[in-house]
Amino acid sequence: MQVIIPLAGKGTRLRPHTHFVPKPLIKVAGRPVMDWVMDRLEGLDVEELIFITGHLKEQVESYARRRYPVASRFIEQKVQDGTAGAIHLARPHVHGPVMIIFVDTVFDADLSVVTSSKDDGIIWAKEVEDYQRFGVVVTDAAGYMTRIVEKPREPISKLANIGLYYVRAVDQLWQGIEHVLAQPHHKGEWYLTDAFQWMIERGARIKTAEVAGWYDCGTVATTLETNRLLLELHPEKRPPAPTVGKGVTIIEPCCIEAGVILERSTVGPFASIEAGTIVRDSVVTNAIVGRNCRLERVRLDGALLGDEVLLEGLTGSASIGSHGEVRAR
Repeated sequence: MQVIIPLAGKGTRLRPHTHFVPKPLIKVAGRPVMDWVMDRLEGLDVEELIFITGHLKEQVESYARRRYPVASRFIEQKVQDGTAGAIHLARPHVHGPVMIIFVDTVFDADLSVVTSSKDDGIIWAKEVEDYQRFGVVVTDAAGYMTRIVEKPREPISKLANIGLYYVRAVDQLWQGIEHVLAQPHHKGEWYLTDAFQWMIERGARIKTAEVAGWYDCGTVATTLETNRLLLELHPEKRPPAPTVGKGVTIIEPCCIEAGVILERSTVGPFASIEAGTIVRDSVVTNAIVGRNCRLERVRLDGALLGDEVLLEGLTGSASIGSHGEVRAR
């Protein structure tokens, strides 16, 4: 089985932090989003990863080649024309069933079902209350998808499409994408979900599978929420708590990497801080802090900071890209 991983094609909502870090490499609970996703592929017979890259593609390629012991291919989507266009770029290289994973969310799901599935495809979904924010999947009584509706006003379904698919009927997928690309676009984009709708209307049977957990990393608020949840749910993934000196308090759960310097500060709960960062005379709660930052006399509750950020005297929340500086008077 091949796995297509589109890193382009979808709009970027998490703008401040991703000026310098590709969204799949943003760390939550101490690990890049992409690592959490790749964990779910363990045990599957994956012969090739096909990355569809866009912004900061060199960083993604360098990281993936170092990190994942699977043959990898990297294709740049030079024109950001949507998810259908992104997947279509992989067509010349796909020769059998594929899994498609959009890595701006973390999920808990047993993907081994693909090894025995006889259906034309599988779409994973999660029941949510705020269904108006998402594309939702409508199913029949047997659990097969009948429609995908983008951000419905009426409660026709609460099963949110999380961007995780398995397609066994790949020939139909390409036909569906060809159909979509021949239609007028939606504000400059062609959607992969329209290709699935085309397949269904012509007899394809796409089963809906519900994930046990789904953690969004598309906005600052949801990324911080995902950081909190993963710190609680997966303590085994966190590094050992550091030894701290007098005047330092750590309130678990936290993820504090080796090489972080803490002086006269309280950190946590729900703080993830990368190596090289210095925190002095501060309180840091509910925050993701990148590498080699310096925080002095701050009171942060709700912060997403890139690498090499300098903060002095700030109280409140913050979302600052790498190399940013804020000195409050």
